[in-house]
Amino acid sequence: MAFVALTKPRIIELLLITTVPVMFLAEQGVPSLWLVLVTCFGGYLSAGGANALNMYIDRDIDALMDRTSQRPLVTGMVSPRECLAFGLTLAVVSTLFFGLLVNWLSAALSLGALLFYVVVYTMLLKRRTAQNIVWGGIAGCMPVLIGWSAVTNTVSWAAVILFLVIFFWTPPHYWPLSMKVKDDYARAGVPMLPVVAGNKAVSRQIVLYSWVMVAVSLLLTPLGYTGWFYTAVALAAGGWWLWEAHALHARAKAGVTGAKLKEMRLFHWSITYVSLLFVAVAVDPFLR
Repeated sequence: MAFVALTKPRIIELLLITTVPVMFLAEQGVPSLWLVLVTCFGGYLSAGGANALNMYIDRDIDALMDRTSQRPLVTGMVSPRECLAFGLTLAVVSTLFFGLLVNWLSAALSLGALLFYVVVYTMLLKRRTAQNIVWGGIAGCMPVLIGWSAVTNTVSWAAVILFLVIFFWTPPHYWPLSMKVKDDYARAGVPMLPVVAGNKAVSRQIVLYSWVMVAVSLLLTPLGYTGWFYTAVALAAGGWWLWEAHALHARAKAGVTGAKLKEMRLFHWSITYVSLLFVAVAVDPFLR
C-alpha cells in the first residue's frame, strides 16, 4: 500500500474525470471500452510515476508540513532509492504502454506531462515563485489532450479549449486550499501565493481566473463542438462558481479570517464544478 500511496491515487481520480469525457466528445458517441481502459490505466501509470518522483524530490519539505507528514518517504515506509526507482520505472513503462497500446502521440503527451510536472513545476517553480501552481498546473491539463489524441490521434481546438479550462481552473481550485494551509507552506519555505500575499489579493486573483475560466468554457458551443446541454450546465455551474468566488473575495475584503473565511467552500465546489462540466462534455453528444 505504501507504493500505491506514492502515486497519489486521489489526485489521479481527478485526472481521469477529465480524460474519459473528452474521449466521448472526440468520438461523438461511445468510444471503444478497451481504448478507454488502456488510456486510463496508462494515465494512472504516468501520473503515478510523476507523483512518486515529486515525493522523492520534495521529501525534505514534506517532512515539515502537517498535510504531507504521513507520506511514505517521510514515515520511512519507502526508502528514497526505492521511490526513485519506482517513479522512473513507471515513467518508462507508461510511455511504452501508451505508445504500443494507444498511439505514440498520446505517449509523447503523457511523457511531456510527467516531465513538466517533475522538472518544471517540482524542481524549478515550486520553491521559487508564487506563480508555481499557475504554470505548474499545465501538467494537470494534459489528460484532456491525451484523451482526445487517444481517440483521434490528433489534437483539435476542442481539446485545446478544454485544456485552457483546466489551466484557468487550477489556480482558483488550489489557492483556497493554500489559504487554509498557508502556515504549512510558510514553514517549508514554499512561496505559494497565500504565503506571500494577503487574503484580499489572493481572492482577487481567484475572481479574475474564475471569470476567464467560465468564459473559456463557453467557447465550445459557438465553435460547434457542443450543444444546448453542455451550455446549460456550463452556465449554471459557472454561475455558481462565480457566486462562491465573489463571496470569498467579499469576506476577504471585509477582513474576515479563520474559519469564518470559509475558503474551503470554493475548494470543495471546484471539484464538483469540474466533475459536472466534464460529465456534460460526455453526455452532450447524445443529445444533439
